[in-house]
Amino acid sequence: MSSVLRTGSLRARTARGVLRPAARVLGTPVRVRTDAPRIALTFDDGPVRAVTPGILDVLRDFDARATFFVLMTRARPDPGLVRELGAAGHEVGLHGADHRSLRTFTPGEVRDRTRRARDELEQITGASVTWFRPPYGEQSPARWAAVRSLGLEPVLWSATTWDWKDVPQARRVEKAIDGCSAGAILLAHDNFADEVDGVSDGPRPEVDKTDLLTRVLSGLADRGTSATTVSELLGTGRFERRISFAG
Repeated sequence: MSSVLRTGSLRARTARGVLRPAARVLGTPVRVRTDAPRIALTFDDGPVRAVTPGILDVLRDFDARATFFVLMTRARPDPGLVRELGAAGHEVGLHGADHRSLRTFTPGEVRDRTRRARDELEQITGASVTWFRPPYGEQSPARWAAVRSLGLEPVLWSATTWDWKDVPQARRVEKAIDGCSAGAILLAHDNFADEVDGVSDGPRPEVDKTDLLTRVLSGLADRGTSATTVSELLGTGRFERRISFAG
């Protein structure tokens, strides 16, 4: 082996040796290390009457559970729907006061807005809120720390349904199932954030989300894998964290 390759390998091992302990301190959960044949199913951007009840029906049919990261712009007008999530055995986390990126705000503003949103959501659900998913998955170290200072744990993902992309439904199903090894956290959406949520992300994709969920859960069941909440999955192992900051 050449000295250049040996040096490169040494640097890579050194970098991994530095990053692994740092990730335990500064990292955001992306999956759970577990041998259990289970994944955490998560939904962002809702809830909305046009989609979420259909999602709940599919989850019931498969005896599956999920964590719903809700926006207060959607939860506030329909608190009854938010309560239906908990009544059906699902978990409610916070996605934000609206869907604007945390980078839009100073760390102090992130803390104040997130605290108010959490308190309002807890009043609706009557339960403590533990998990937070930053809009777009975007966070900086200071904004991550602001959220953590509130006792909230930011959670990202390791697999996705691609339900915001203009691709064939079969490709979405394939993408989701291929990414769902044991302990994965799967990203899905029961809404598409828009001007109501403070953002404009282009045209709403045409996605039959109940069909997509049915096909994904069916494919997972064929592999002997079930879907549950972030909290229940964490009960089978421990978080795998990744340092994920931008801006």
